[in-house]
Amino acid sequence: MRVLVVNAGSSSLKLRLLDDEDEVVAGWDLAAGEEGLADALRELGPADAVGHRVVHGGRRTAAARIDEGLLQELTALTDLAPLHQPPALAAMAVVAEVLPDVPAVACFDTAFHTTIPAPAATYALPAEWRRQWDLHRYGFHGLSHAWAARRAAELTGRSTAALRVVTCHLGAGASLAAVSGGRSVDTTMGFTPLEGLVMATRSGTVDPGLLLWLQTHQGLSAEEVTEALEHRSGVLGLAGTADLREVIERAEQGEPGATLALDVYAHRARAGVASMVAALGGVDVLVLTGGAGEASPAVRAAVVGGLGFLGLALDPARNQDARPDAEVGVAGAVPVFVVAAREDLQIAAEVRTVLGG
Repeated sequence: MRVLVVNAGSSSLKLRLLDDEDEVVAGWDLAAGEEGLADALRELGPADAVGHRVVHGGRRTAAARIDEGLLQELTALTDLAPLHQPPALAAMAVVAEVLPDVPAVACFDTAFHTTIPAPAATYALPAEWRRQWDLHRYGFHGLSHAWAARRAAELTGRSTAALRVVTCHLGAGASLAAVSGGRSVDTTMGFTPLEGLVMATRSGTVDPGLLLWLQTHQGLSAEEVTEALEHRSGVLGLAGTADLREVIERAEQGEPGATLALDVYAHRARAGVASMVAALGGVDVLVLTGGAGEASPAVRAAVVGGLGFLGLALDPARNQDARPDAEVGVAGAVPVFVVAAREDLQIAAEVRTVLGG
């Protein structure tokens, strides 16, 4: 089965055509909202099935074939993932028009986290709120976390069932997951992709009392707060740029704003790793993936530095020269791997499961 993977992110649209051996035989990268998707689909070659990455799948626990009912369901979730859901739905419409006879499957970032137990998934909010609006922690980046955990087992030569893995997806969006026996048991994102770590333009976790104060005492509207938290916060809000590479360069030159941005980013990430280890009761492997996790030795060093009390330490030479997939940890310590984010492989596997291919 040749699977066309359509990965619509908040800032990019990636197309990958995988053959039945999971080799990428064609690919195309577009900027989000860029015209040309239809032309790219025609040039990529024939596919037997299409797999779409969808950030928010609600309570769905597994991938599902796309039909009108599912489209309505996903559209209703747009308010919970406003940066991601619209481009995914738009891509589905174009693909359906260009490839009307090819079966299409939606693969959900939230599905991997539906195994998180109630103590980790439940917000301490009024019971009537939780019942009426289904308020709980969904978690995101599940396709990336699922692949990273699978790859960790392969790289260590150990059974997934016996492995406690902390997976760190560090990109424009960033989150951590605690994976025990191949199942997510905790993660840093919550009801929306705003909770958790500091990200490129998103704030991560902020005191809700601060946000209420801005609205009730400073007169900011809900729309103004939302726009700022989604688009003008995070690394951008701290350093004036959302590009971590630029932040690192400026921090190395001693610029205070950039130094603070990198320190805040790393502080939140280290605290998050420690909380994931606590959820697992220990850690057997740490995985770094995503754009910054894969490509930035400085980010890896900043995040893992200071975690020696958990048995985690980077080998400086390994870290500097690492190309995915590679081990960067100190010999004799907890293994630390840099792993390429391969959501395409995870999506292709889920498509084949749904369609029986």
